[in-house]
Amino acid sequence: MPELLLELFSEEIPARMQARAAEDLARLLHAQLAALMPQPPRAFHGPRRLTLVGQMERRAETPGREERGPRLGAPAQAIEGFLRKHGATRDALTEAGQFWVLARPGEVIEARDLLARAVPAVLRGFPWPKSMRWGTSGFTWVRPLQRILCVFDGEKVPFTLAQEGDAAHGLVASDVTEGHRIMAGTEPFAVRSFAEYEAGLRARHVVLDAEERARLIRDGIAGLAAREGLEVVADAGLVAEVAGLVEWPVPLLGRIDGAFMDLPVEVMRTTMRVNQRYFTLRHEDGSAAPCFALVSNIAPSDGGAAVVGGNERVLRARLSDARFFWDQDRKQKLVDFLPKLESVVFHAKLGTQGERVRRLERLSELIAPMVGADPVLAARAARLAKADLASGMVGEFPELQGVMGRYYALHDGEDARVAEAVGAHYRPLGPTDAVPREPVAIAVALADKLDQLAGFFAVGEKPTGSGDPFALRRAALGVIRIVRENGLRIGLAGVVEPAAEASLDDHVQFTAPGRHAAVTDEAARPGLNLGGVAAQEATLLPLPGVVAREVLDFLTERLRVQLRAEGARHDLVAAVFGAAPDDDLVRLLARADALRALVESPDGVNLLAAYRRAANILRIEDRKDGPHTGPADPALLRAPEEIALAEALAAAEPAARARLAAEDFAGAMAALAGLRVPVDAFFDRVTVNDPDLELRRNRLALLAGLRAAMDSVADLSKIEG
Repeated sequence: MPELLLELFSEEIPARMQARAAEDLARLLHAQLAALMPQPPRAFHGPRRLTLVGQMERRAETPGREERGPRLGAPAQAIEGFLRKHGATRDALTEAGQFWVLARPGEVIEARDLLARAVPAVLRGFPWPKSMRWGTSGFTWVRPLQRILCVFDGEKVPFTLAQEGDAAHGLVASDVTEGHRIMAGTEPFAVRSFAEYEAGLRARHVVLDAEERARLIRDGIAGLAAREGLEVVADAGLVAEVAGLVEWPVPLLGRIDGAFMDLPVEVMRTTMRVNQRYFTLRHEDGSAAPCFALVSNIAPSDGGAAVVGGNERVLRARLSDARFFWDQDRKQKLVDFLPKLESVVFHAKLGTQGERVRRLERLSELIAPMVGADPVLAARAARLAKADLASGMVGEFPELQGVMGRYYALHDGEDARVAEAVGAHYRPLGPTDAVPREPVAIAVALADKLDQLAGFFAVGEKPTGSGDPFALRRAALGVIRIVRENGLRIGLAGVVEPAAEASLDDHVQFTAPGRHAAVTDEAARPGLNLGGVAAQEATLLPLPGVVAREVLDFLTERLRVQLRAEGARHDLVAAVFGAAPDDDLVRLLARADALRALVESPDGVNLLAAYRRAANILRIEDRKDGPHTGPADPALLRAPEEIALAEALAAAEPAARARLAAEDFAGAMAALAGLRVPVDAFFDRVTVNDPDLELRRNRLALLAGLRAAMDSVADLSKIEG
């Protein structure tokens, strides 16, 4: 099958946009060419070019089709209008039933013609996050587009981007491209195939494949570090970004001025990464090394001495700035930054950062005994947790919030546990980040995330299917991971409800049952606009208890998402939670594990089938003359099997409840498993819908009792499969 090669050559494309742009280009163009292109094209991306290569038929014929026209006997004007619409004549019409029909033959689609139409259409509507115009054309691209290479079956396809009303952009596709801007110059070269194209670029110092560039960067830096007895601090994101900045990666090693080696390692690493895209090196013991790695886009003739020297000078200037902030911030105590937070708005409906700090103090003090932490230390840590937001260093590098607070707290002589909590309370920052382990840090981290969840839920700023601007899903997963990985036995409702109440405490008062409304003058003050309405017209907001239930439901849903990602039985959590909503996640998971052991056993499989059969029967019969609730009448039990089931149920239900109360979940499930034999016998030998109406209603009541007993342990209707 003939080969299509397309390259869009432009000025430098921002690294963060390249991969998505290549995917979009392949997807959009394949949609346009699907009639001739069976498989999506391969996509490549780099600083100056987006490239596609794929297999495509030379031509294809579309099947013929019939167009139904007006009814027989329709006015002549209607028929003439139909013919004009389809560019046909009267003799092309035939009768089919009650209508005129126009037979339209299939058409032959030529690849070159289709490309000349499809590519300009895709480029003119391309979904760049940001784009620009240049010259007098209305055409937009992320950066000025300089060349288009389009070769099909070894021949160029010379279409143009110009269109009627915008002829200023006269860029015409050709079969030429360029190599490296510096090492190969701007001399173009022609290609006829992808193999020729890739080889030509490599000969002109361009590595086309981003993954290959990333590998060259990783391996090259690791090799340089190993020769110095050092190792590279892993940073996959930086490798990918740098691979999008260079076409011919040449790793080099530079030295850090010893005068800056006493700076915190996080400060040096952030300065190098954020400002200069340098890689950090360290000794085998983890201590910072006085070296950094950089990636040049050229192979220097002097071995890199001039490039390294220039970057060392730039780094000295950057580290001097960091030194200034480090020294200035330590001239005052961390607690002295707190007054500045009173003027920093956390959220328009939730007040300032200063108000949030006071909420965190109260909440951390409440949580501390639940996690084995000192309440005084937890409150102190919460008071200091956000103080570094007003520091010069965090103002320059927001990535260091919490990290700098820890350093400043230690410098001020705060308790080491307080400093650790200040540094760790944002964690976990992602799925691979460790959770806090020290009790004071756990208390403050939970307070931070639960205040965030309760506050935003209380004022109606909940995540939606299309967005989560306040990262509430990440906060919920953080709570779940902290609780799970530390095995914390904590009732979250007892924390979330006070958190929700505290978020609104100064600005609202209770009104009608189940609701409260913003009624104080505080609602109109700057930085705390509850929906932009006057106090007497404020939108009603839910009670803290309602918010707590919504947050717990949200946490449970996030737990199911996490279990699904782990490949676990997330439906069992839904089943357990449906039976008895539980704010102790450890207990909830223990019940789910016990339920899993039951439903995966032979007894559990049969018992689950019996439950579903009973539930289906009751659903049908309840529609007729239900509900069939209440205890079964022992005097109406006739068959030995229904008597045996009633007796087994009378023994199993209280036993299961007692085991649940004692948190012996395996024992509770075992008590239910004992119902399998009498349940099987009942369904085998007893007719539920007996002609005797009294017997029928009594047997339905017995089934309702069976369903209720099993639902007390778990809502088995939520179990999948």
